[in-house]
Amino acid sequence: MKKTSIVIALVLLAAAFTNAENYNLDLGKSIELAKEKSLSMQSLVQDFKIAEYNLKSATSKYKTHVTMNFVTPQYTETVNQYEDSTGISFYPIKQLSYQGNLVVNQQLPTDGYVYMRSGLSNYDDFYNDIRSTYLNTRIGLVQPIDALYGYNATKAAFKQAKLAYESSQKSLKREELNLVYEVTSSFYSLLSVQKSAELAQQDLERQQDAYEISQNKYAAGLIREVDALQMEVDLAEAKNNYDLAVVNETSAQNAFKEVVGLEMSDSVNLSSEFKYDVVIVDPEKAVQMALENRLEIREQDIKIELNKMSVKKQKAAGMIQADLTAYYEKIGVSSQDVNTNIKTAVNNSYENLMNRPQNYGLGISVTVPILDWGENRALVKAAKAQLQQTEIKKEEVRRSIEREVRNLVSDLNSSLKRLQLLEKNVTVAEKSFEITRQRFADGDIDSQALALERNRLNTAYNNHLNAYIKYQLLLSDLTRKTFYDFQKNQLIK
Repeated sequence: MKKTSIVIALVLLAAAFTNAENYNLDLGKSIELAKEKSLSMQSLVQDFKIAEYNLKSATSKYKTHVTMNFVTPQYTETVNQYEDSTGISFYPIKQLSYQGNLVVNQQLPTDGYVYMRSGLSNYDDFYNDIRSTYLNTRIGLVQPIDALYGYNATKAAFKQAKLAYESSQKSLKREELNLVYEVTSSFYSLLSVQKSAELAQQDLERQQDAYEISQNKYAAGLIREVDALQMEVDLAEAKNNYDLAVVNETSAQNAFKEVVGLEMSDSVNLSSEFKYDVVIVDPEKAVQMALENRLEIREQDIKIELNKMSVKKQKAAGMIQADLTAYYEKIGVSSQDVNTNIKTAVNNSYENLMNRPQNYGLGISVTVPILDWGENRALVKAAKAQLQQTEIKKEEVRRSIEREVRNLVSDLNSSLKRLQLLEKNVTVAEKSFEITRQRFADGDIDSQALALERNRLNTAYNNHLNAYIKYQLLLSDLTRKTFYDFQKNQLIK
């Protein structure tokens, strides 16, 4: 049983690695891969599609709609009650009916609509042996008059759909830039760990070399035993640091795979030349780009527009409301023996329709608010207060964005200067270590001086790496917070 379980486990493990893929990635490829595979981006794309479809639905509302409805043959056999001045009586019903209607509806920009309705109905009364046929065609208009001076619900719904679409579009772009920053951060975090592992390996090799030199010198009686033992301790510490760096690299790789959307079984190799562009950012331009493009500003503008619509709607609720209705109609009816051919019955109804005078109607219904004890006036004031609150919030957001961007630009420019300075420190530290190593080999200094110089070199490497990563992340952060790529001098669309 144990052997079988082991075999099954090995087969499953082999299948997992068979499906695994190997990715050689730089930062650009990592970002494109994340946009394709990231679950959060896939969800945001669906949100954008929802807003797009809602806008299409609102636009289609202005187009002509045509519907047909049918009542398939419906048979009824029952008893109904009839009441008049002579009392209550009952009569039987045995009836077969069917009908069909065509309705054409056209929405108007004025919040009203025009329609045309045409239909045919047939009723077979088997108790009275009568077939009744009914034809009618009506053209009508329904127009809320208050929509002309008050609140137009149709236009408001269309505008709301457009604003929602715009908001979703900008939200998608913002989250895409957030994803770019997140991938950039994860990429350089992994790169930092990988570089730290490389530095730990180099340090181990240097320490191994120093250890061998110390052993040879100790054997020749040129150094004390304590110096040789110290070199052995330093070598053990270097090995331990390298092992820890390898473990940290595995953990960082798994975190990176999760961000990008890869399987844990996939292998990832990152490449970076640690080159950078010198970008000097004008804080005034950065603030201008942020205020023009940040979604938070546009979101407040959209809320202001929606609040203005709410104020208008609430005001309209307290106005005189009226509806205009008008129609023109032709009707044709006929009654004949229940056994009459249906085609003949329809022809009889059509003749009646052509000969019968037309029907028409025109009317206006009016609702006048007289007394509500100030209810609507209070609601209007509440809507206006909410509008004012949104305008205050917009100014608050504007100031917050300006402060945030100015601080970010200042930090970026300072980071660039530090990075350039640390580049020189690395060059000096490398030359200094080589001189110190040679002096140790010549016997001019002891192991403590060599260890001190080695630590100084490692510190220079790590400081330069951290400064480089911080500079790249600040550039990415500035891009997502201004919607402007200062490296390429172009707007993110």
